Amino acid sequence: MLIKAWFKNNLQHNRGIKLSKNKGFSITSADRYSLALYELASENNVLSQVEDQSLSILSLISSSKDFSNLIKDPTNSQEDLLKVINGISDNNKFESLLKSFLSFLVTKRRFFYVEQILKSFIETCSKKRGELKAELKSAKELSSDEISKITDELTKNFSSKIKLNYKHDQSLIGGLVVQVGSTMVDTSIKNKLQQIENRMIEA
Repeated sequence: MLIKAWFKNNLQHNRGIKLSKNKGFSITSADRYSLALYELASENNVLSQVEDQSLSILSLISSSKDFSNLIKDPTNSQEDLLKVINGISDNNKFESLLKSFLSFLVTKRRFFYVEQILKSFIETCSKKRGELKAELKSAKELSSDEISKITDELTKNFSSKIKLNYKHDQSLIGGLVVQVGSTMVDTSIKNKLQQIENRMIEA
C-alpha cells in the first residue's frame, strides 16, 4: 500500500507527472519507478540497505541465466514470480520495502523491466551523493590499491566524487580505457593499432 500511495500522491498529482497509458516502457518510466524506490527508501531510513540489496539483485541477474530467463519469460504467472521474490527476499533478508517494491512491479506487469529500473535507482543514489560515474578497463588486471589510486586521481581531476566501475579486459592488449561521463581517455594498444589501421585504409 505504501508504494501505491507514493505513486498516487507524488507521481500523478504533486509532481504533475502522469503515468503513461502507453503499454511500452521507456527510460522515463524506469526513472519514475526508480525515483519512487529512492524516495521511499530515503524516507524510511533504509536507503543504504536497499541500494546494497539492489546491487545484489543486479549481480544475480547478470550471473544467473535461470533468474534472468525467469524475468524475461512472459509466460510466467504472477504467482510464480511472487514466490521467487519472496524466496530471494527472505533468504537474503531484504528490507520489507524492497520486497514490497519488487512485488509491486510484478502486479503492475513491470517486473520484466526490473533490471532497467534498479540500474536507474543505483544511478539516482549516485547522483544524489554528487558522484560521477566512471568506467575503467585495463588489459592487465589491476590490484585494489591501483584502482584506488586511479579513483583518487580522477577525483582530483574532475573535482567530484567518483564511482568507479572496473573491468579487466584482455582484448585491449595493453593500456587503459577510462570514461568519466562523456569524457573518454583511451591509452590502450588496441586503440592505437586501430588508429594506424584506419590511417592505412584512408591512404
